[in-house]
Amino acid sequence: MKKIAIFLLAGIIGSSLEICQAQKQVTQTQSQVSTSSVTQGKILKRKVAIARFSNESKYAKGLFYDKANDPLEKQAIDILSSKLANSGKFILIERSDITKIIGESTNITDSMKTQLGADYLIIGSITEYGRKNVGHDGVFSASKSQIVQAGVNIRLVDVATGLILYSEEAHGEAETKTKTTMGIGSKADYDSALDDQAISAAISKLVENIINNCMDRPWKGYFLSKDAESIIISGGKSQGIQKGDFFIVKQKGKKVKNPQTGVVIEIPGKTVGKIRVTETGGDTPMTEYSFVEFVEGNIDGAQISNYYIEEDKK
Repeated sequence: MKKIAIFLLAGIIGSSLEICQAQKQVTQTQSQVSTSSVTQGKILKRKVAIARFSNESKYAKGLFYDKANDPLEKQAIDILSSKLANSGKFILIERSDITKIIGESTNITDSMKTQLGADYLIIGSITEYGRKNVGHDGVFSASKSQIVQAGVNIRLVDVATGLILYSEEAHGEAETKTKTTMGIGSKADYDSALDDQAISAAISKLVENIINNCMDRPWKGYFLSKDAESIIISGGKSQGIQKGDFFIVKQKGKKVKNPQTGVVIEIPGKTVGKIRVTETGGDTPMTEYSFVEFVEGNIDGAQISNYYIEEDKK
């Protein structure tokens, strides 16, 4: 009997080891697949600035309300910044004076583009916010729910054109419940964490659309200088640009005004060349640059503002 038990135990241990080894092999295979897919998919990060996040709801706007230090506005900006940063597809530009730059308008001028240093601008607002308590008292039991509801509106603006690319509103809700039976159970006081959770739930519904709208459009860069010695463009390592990368060069299209809307539209540019990155430099995302050389075509060095560089998404 002892021998039989020993054989059974050895068999169980052996099977367990085989299962563990199989699981380990599956895990390693999944890890290798994940790594290879990341390597193959090159991402050129977009520069995004969050202009403002206003609180348009009536919540907590009493006699001593301080608009400059609205806690809901700060929560919304922090949550949105965190979610965009975690996507790994953006460089977030922190500017304390950004509201002064754009004022209360989304009409971005050429001088504003230079000051912003961003590809896209996000303008948001908390349109709805409310808190309520719902309770039920029975003979032997009682329950209480704290519910917070938030509505968030976000607009995504293309800094290059000043046009609103995406605008949408979403709603989020957070709730906590407590219950007591015969006086026994949990009792919850005011839960401030629900504020963050409700705003986060609303913003989460919009983040994917923000990412898609930005990433579906080709990455753009601009010429900084061109002379006999070198050609320098904007962008560097932090945006994902590497030595040997190729980009197409386009001449800016004609600008026309739509008489119906009053909006100035820029006709798509014409491809005039192709460049290859030979070296990158710079210390921060705002000061990075890349040296390039033309492999096809050329441009007029005295008119570099009439051209731009674009990612070839074909």
